[in-house]
Amino acid sequence: MNALIFPGQGAQFVGMGKDLYDNYPLAKELFEKANEIVGFRITDIMFSGTDEDLRQTKVTQPAIFLHSVILSKVLGDKYKPQMVAGHSLGEFSALVANGVLSFENGLSLVLKRALAMQKACELESSTMAAILGLEDEVVEKICADIPEVVVPANYNSPGQLVISGSIKGIEIACEKLKEAGAKRALPLKVGGAFHSPLMDPAKIELAQAIETTPFSEPICPIYQNVDAKPHTNSNDIKKNLIAQLTSPVRWTQIMHNMISDGATSFTELGPGNVLQGLIKKVNRDMEVESIQSI
Repeated sequence: MNALIFPGQGAQFVGMGKDLYDNYPLAKELFEKANEIVGFRITDIMFSGTDEDLRQTKVTQPAIFLHSVILSKVLGDKYKPQMVAGHSLGEFSALVANGVLSFENGLSLVLKRALAMQKACELESSTMAAILGLEDEVVEKICADIPEVVVPANYNSPGQLVISGSIKGIEIACEKLKEAGAKRALPLKVGGAFHSPLMDPAKIELAQAIETTPFSEPICPIYQNVDAKPHTNSNDIKKNLIAQLTSPVRWTQIMHNMISDGATSFTELGPGNVLQGLIKKVNRDMEVESIQSI
């Protein structure tokens, strides 16, 4: 059984999606529709902008979504999903691929999410750090003992956990985690503390948009970030999507669950190949491929 997986923020690169635009009329039509929906020519930034322009949250999130979703539309039935998942932002791409969200509604929600997160980041200085080489339980315990906001944010693979919180909290946590034996504790260049309680203002804003957006029944299960379990009920999917902004991404658990439920191969659709590498850390024998262009 093939599982389709979709990347999140950080996978972007200048030039992403240009070959699709140039070679496939369907892709060109969808990219132009996207320019209208976002209200500026996002294609100009994606195809030939600067890295800095592309790093703005209001550009990055819709850009990655567009690359992943338009790629999956052009591929069509060649990669008909039997199960899907997406890392953080990638969950929205996965929901378009499995028929829950329309292209237009998916893009509108991603844009609202990006703007709401940007706003939440401006309210309070915050950041994230990648912790390598420690058991998840050790990281969880140390974070829980710090008198600042610091929480596990991304369970990426065994021995790789990203934490999220206030700037002071992340500084203290990195020191304590190194003392506890972490191989690395690397502060990340991000705009804020994603997947932490500091994203609460964004969650409230996004909840309203999600509640009023029509969700269809999926053609296959989506394994959601919040609980790593397969979901097919559109009301449950909505609730989990709202909770996602302040909850950790349980990617390691998602991979284990998909493999247990019969996934024999994984196809990563969209920019980069980060997820392909993470799967290999969970199960090195798994067949994986990454498609960025056709």
